[in-house]
Amino acid sequence: AKMMVEVAKTQDDEVGDGTTTAVVIAAELLRNAEDLLSQKVHPTVIAEGYRLATTKALVILDVFAIAIKPSDTVMLKKIAETALTGKNAEVSKDHLCDILVKAVGFVTDPDGKVDIGHINVEKKVGGSVDDTNLIEGMAIDKERAHPGMPKSVTNAKILLLNAALEFKKTEVNATIKISSPGQAQAFLDEEEQMVHTMVDKVVKSGSTVVFCQKGIDDVAQHYLTKAGIFAVRRVKKSDIENLARATGATIVNSIDVITPGDLGAAGRVEEKKLSGKEMIYVSECKDPKAVSIIIRGGSEHVIDELERGMHDALMVVSDVVKDKKIVAGGGAPEVELSLQLRRYASTVGGRIQLAIEAFASALEIIPRSIAENAGLDSIDMIVAIRAAHEAGNRTFG
Repeated sequence: AKMMVEVAKTQDDEVGDGTTTAVVIAAELLRNAEDLLSQKVHPTVIAEGYRLATTKALVILDVFAIAIKPSDTVMLKKIAETALTGKNAEVSKDHLCDILVKAVGFVTDPDGKVDIGHINVEKKVGGSVDDTNLIEGMAIDKERAHPGMPKSVTNAKILLLNAALEFKKTEVNATIKISSPGQAQAFLDEEEQMVHTMVDKVVKSGSTVVFCQKGIDDVAQHYLTKAGIFAVRRVKKSDIENLARATGATIVNSIDVITPGDLGAAGRVEEKKLSGKEMIYVSECKDPKAVSIIIRGGSEHVIDELERGMHDALMVVSDVVKDKKIVAGGGAPEVELSLQLRRYASTVGGRIQLAIEAFASALEIIPRSIAENAGLDSIDMIVAIRAAHEAGNRTFG
């Protein structure tokens, strides 16, 4: 049982979908191995046969895999649809597949690498599944630092700061002796002046929106609000990195070195209320290399299911964009493999032949299960599919 769990986990990490298939095949391989053991075939022979069969199967698969271009959105949508089918996300799959394929298209690097970590998925209860939408930019689960700041900024110039906009306390423990009331006030004024100077540098850079990874204190908030700057504090590191990809901004680590070239751009930055909570949308970015998907649904349960389905589909579509190969579904590749492996087994001979044949027949559990689940006679179906494949129809499922 532990092995089965591992199989499913690995499949999910590597491919993102096909966990059920992986478990069903693994279980059938074990069942067939048990039959061989009862016929006094040694475990090492079975293992060796299974290994040979795996190597051969990969070669055969390569021969009849269908090459596809990453620009073929029609096919990518079909692939996304396959991954969503059978999960609760099926309800409005056309709409969802559109979003998925677009999102993967945005985050694909010029060299064909895809990291779906750059697709930020936010879940919000309320609305219907059809309200799920793609933002060409980022959606961040935060609110403005101060209610006096503008609620939305168009043609925003965005500054990403990895430094605090607040008065720095000294590293050293120092005592300050104050002998007259004026000195106390002068000390406080100086603190405020330091913060003012910091904010001035931010304003001079020409930025209209500031995302800060650290804190922004009250004095800084006051000055930023006066300057009409939209500021957000304590933004997660991953969000800042995705913002940099989406807006083209450079993350600045010190307030003293801000240059206009470090700023990013977005058509619109606004704070919106979604199901009672504020969120910040950075949208209409020119060529975003990071995007967000906001998943909506009637209840927590619906949204969680949707997110699982969307994650599977995103993984699968990005895999296809990377590897540029697909096979038909409906048990067709399994039957084709099974036939060719049986032919291969007869060329190997010896006891290993039995193990390779066991492997070949284990693959047929997939079309058999699909037939049973559809209420068909599985034996009739397998015979029919085999006949079609024998006649050279490789994609018959």
